[in-house]
Formats: sequence, C-alpha cells, structure tokens
Amino acid sequence: MEAKDVYSKKPWLKFYSEGVRGKINYEKICLHEILERTVSKFGDRDALIFQGFRMTYNELNDTVNRLACFLHKKGIKKGDVVSILLPNMIQTVAAYYAIIKIGGIVQLNNPLYTDRELAYQFNDSNSKFLICLDLLAKRMINLRKDTKIKEIIYVSIGDYLPPVKKVLIKLVGKKKKMIADVPSTENVYSWFEAISEDGIPPKVKIGFEDTAAYQYTGGTTGASKGAILTHKNLSCLVQMYKEWFPAFQHDNDMVALSAPPIFHVLGMSAAMNLPIFMGWTSVMIPKPQPKELLEATRKYKPTFSPLVPTMYVGMLQHPDLKKTDMRCYKLLTSGGSSLPVEVLKQFKELTGVDINEGFGMTETSPQTHLNPSGGLNKAGSIGIPYPDTEVKIVDIKTGKKPMPAGKEGEMIFKGPQVTKGYLNKPDETKKTIRNGWLYSGDIAYMDKDGFFYIVDRLKDLIITGGYNVYPREIEEILYEHPKIQKAAAIGIPDTKKGEAIKIFVVPNEGTTLDSNEIMKYCKEKLAKYKLPSTIEIRTSLPESNVGKILKKELRREEEENKKSK
Repeated sequence: MEAKDVYSKKPWLKFYSEGVRGKINYEKICLHEILERTVSKFGDRDALIFQGFRMTYNELNDTVNRLACFLHKKGIKKGDVVSILLPNMIQTVAAYYAIIKIGGIVQLNNPLYTDRELAYQFNDSNSKFLICLDLLAKRMINLRKDTKIKEIIYVSIGDYLPPVKKVLIKLVGKKKKMIADVPSTENVYSWFEAISEDGIPPKVKIGFEDTAAYQYTGGTTGASKGAILTHKNLSCLVQMYKEWFPAFQHDNDMVALSAPPIFHVLGMSAAMNLPIFMGWTSVMIPKPQPKELLEATRKYKPTFSPLVPTMYVGMLQHPDLKKTDMRCYKLLTSGGSSLPVEVLKQFKELTGVDINEGFGMTETSPQTHLNPSGGLNKAGSIGIPYPDTEVKIVDIKTGKKPMPAGKEGEMIFKGPQVTKGYLNKPDETKKTIRNGWLYSGDIAYMDKDGFFYIVDRLKDLIITGGYNVYPREIEEILYEHPKIQKAAAIGIPDTKKGEAIKIFVVPNEGTTLDSNEIMKYCKEKLAKYKLPSTIEIRTSLPESNVGKILKKELRREEEENKKSK
C-alpha cells in the first residue's frame, strides 16, 4: 500500500468495536442544552456527589439557573469571559454551565498557579468576572487591580457537605486550612449570596459555532496559549464518546469517578461533560491523590474513570490498593501524558482491570485516539482514531509527505473536535494549523493495523553525536526497573556531541538507588549512544496538573545551574 493511501483508507476502522460507526450524524446541541435535556430525562437521579453530599440533576439545574440570573444581573452578556479558579466541586460544574447558559465564555484555571500565571491568563482572555475558592479569595482580591476582573464570587469546601461533615469543618476547617474567612469587600460575594434569588435566566441565542471556552495549554513546551473551543468542538467530542462506548449508554448504574481536574481539558470533557451528556452520576474528587482515589472507589463503586498516568502510578505504590477491589470499573482510560507500558502491565496483574490508553491535546477538546472499548488493545499504543477524526503521519522536515505504515513522523489531525486557533496569537495559529490540519508536535507512527504509537515530543528529541535519540525509549526502560517510580531524560549541551543525555530518576518509597546501579542497568538495556552521561537521583520531578513531567523546567534548571557555576 502506498504511503499516500495508507491513511485515507483508514485501516483502523476494521478494529472498531461492534456497533461503533466511522461517521456520525452529529446533533447540533450546545452544552447548556445538553444539561437541560438530561434534567428533563433524569431529573431525580443524582448528578453529583461531593464528600458524601448528593445533588440531583433537578437541584443542579436550579443552582445553574440561579447563578446564571445573578451573572446576568451583574452585566455578564454573550461573549463575556468568566474565569473559574476551583478544584473539582459542585460549584465548579454549576458555574461552568451557568456561564455558558447566558452565552458567556468559560476560562478555567489551575488553583496551584502563581499570581503571575493567573494574571496572564485573566488578562489574555479579557476576563471580567472570577469565581474562586475562599482559600484564594484574599489573593485574588489583591490581584484584581492588575486585571480587568471587577467582581468575584468565592466558594467554600464547606458549602455542600453532609450534616456531620459540615459541623466538623466549622470546628476544625480554619485550623487545617480547608476553609477561610473572606473580608467584606466591595463587589465580592459568597456563593450563597450569588444563588439566593430564584429566577429564569434570559434566553440568549447561542450558535453551535459560538465559543464556549478558552482552554489554556499547560505550557509544557513554552508560553501558555488559549485554545478557542466552540460548542461544536465540545459537543461533538462527547457525541464521539457516546459512539465509542455503545455498551455504556444512559444506564442508571453508571458512576463516574471525576478525578482529573475539570480545569484541565481532559477533566472538563471526560469527567464532567460526558457524564452530564449521558445522565450518569459523578463523584467529584477535589484532591485526586492515591488515598482519596482508592477510598472513593471502595465507597462508591464507580464504573468509569478517565485517569492520568500519575494516578495509576500512585495507586500502584499505595498500600490501600491491596484492600480495594477495582473490578467495579467497567472502563478505565488513561490520557494526559504517555502511560509507561510497565505501569499498564503491573496494574492489570495486581487489579485484574485493563486500562484503555488514549491520546489528546488541549487543541482537540481533548481526544483523538483511544484503544477500542471491548476490542483489541495494544500495550504501548494510544489506540485508533475516533469517528470522523482524520489522522496522518507526515515527514518532519516539510510536514507534507505522508509516511508509510511503521515509519515515524509528525502526527497531524482534522476533525470536528479540533480548535479553530489560539486566542490573540495569529502567528501561533498559522504555525500549528496548516491547510486545515492541526500539527501536534508529536513524533508517532502507525502500524499496519491502524494503531498509533507516540514516540516522543518533537521538541524533546535529543540529537547526540549525529544520532536521534527519543527520550521516551530511555524512560520506558527505566520504568521497568523495580526500584524506579518516575523517570525523565533530556538533552543537555555538549561541546563534542552537540547534546548529551541526562536522566532524572525518582526511586520508589523505601528504596535506595545510586548512579552506578542505574548506569549498569542502562548498559544492559541500551545502545552505547543512548547511554546517559549524567544521572540525577531526586525525590520528585516537576509535573503539570495531569502528571506530565515538565521537561522544560528540567532544562531551565540545567541552564540556571550552568550559569551559576
């Protein structure tokens, strides 16, 4: 088969699960209309569970309407941007849908960001209003003068809790820094002030092509960029999800563990919008650490969760895994960053549950690939493209020549879930979207069956002594070592080779490792030109909010260390 035909023939279609179509007749339904329809069908069903507190779809809809009325009264109109700075909570979901319902644009933020990072995103998106956690309210009130934000709503972990927990948090919440008092300040309102009045939100004409969210990239390789995501992008993506999982429809026993942060695009689409589209119950996890994930699994017996690799690594390391039956899950997926094959194998061995690995980007709402549900899964593969998603591997030099099956190149996409560009960055948009194709910056290849494999980020490629070395290949070897929990490889300047390889290793808890042991192991597994010149053993590595190791930070540290010498 010639290279030019290999992708247009879509060899992956024959591996679709039974009942999954390659093309979908999409319903032109906006996100707020999705919620309204689900409410009309499943109003009395639990929509959200937070720390044991349950809220039905009817109650969620009422909260959305009340907040929408408040925002409208405060002058938020179609096209205005409202920022959300919250972990996974009931208020996060209600705020998201209230903003969208009146034609606003949602701008989600990571609560761990610094004031500098937040001010950049508030200003770049032209945000006018902020909904944040009470613990951050004082900071945000002070930051407000450096932005165009005029008004703030603050929410508390204690707003929605079962009676006993509500009493406890009042007693010890401030001491444990779980809640905070917010000083009376002009144009700053509590959550219950904002939803105190009943009302009917205004009817706003919202089109399928209208913008729903400015979703900022993690900035793992440079400055954070706001991807423009429309109602079409996000609605089509959840319709693709529904098509992909024909066995999981509007079942009343489906419970989603909503662990990936909603402020991250994976959490927004797979942990919030999908369950609402399907009418499932979502268990909101504000602190997605291994202990909390395993505890929620034992308590609520969830059937679905879209987790990220660090969550699987963390659970494998946690002693509570032994007392947690993971077989309640009908489907576990992995996204956000590459899942080491060794982690996938260990998880299956210890729990009896498969992980379906996939792939996505902020710019694709986020997903483009997933291993088939109930079909062939290939370890190490990101799976096959979703319906209506065109994918090619093209040569790295020109970005135009399709590569044959099995040959590496840059992965590019087309599809209804793909962004139309970046906010305020026309040059970046032109560079990334060419002739309708989104260039991912990922080096990948497709096998003869149409399954795709990520080799590495194009920007992370190490060229040492004229050889191309992909860090992921080294990292996969390191993850196989029984004492290694996390690993990363980067290129560092070298006068003779151009670049040399440096690896960073985090040992498993309770174990000791030294550089000699690691080097000996590498020599047994890697070609000589792939061997590290430097090995650094650390207690942690810099990570994004979905556990992607931030190699740009490691490179920055190396540069700073070099300057200081």
